[in-house]
Amino acid sequence: MGKNGLRMNINATFFGQLVFYSMFIVGGLSYYLGKRKTSNPKVTALVGVLLCITPPLNLVYLIVLLLKNDEAPSNKTENSA
Repeated sequence: MGKNGLRMNINATFFGQLVFYSMFIVGGLSYYLGKRKTSNPKVTALVGVLLCITPPLNLVYLIVLLLKNDEAPSNKTENSA
């Protein structure tokens, strides 16, 4: 080991690729969980994708969605009698 010890170099390309690929994964998972646990899955997916810019926040967001209670299914069909 040198004077600086062990250093981990992460270049911008690697970080950009990490953010890019995590947008698809977290966006898909957010949409799936949003369909089950919220009334607006598109907004849920958008928030998940936007939080991919800071990778720890997107994982915290997914954990919060996982721990949220499922929403009761709503009847979207009208009963005509």
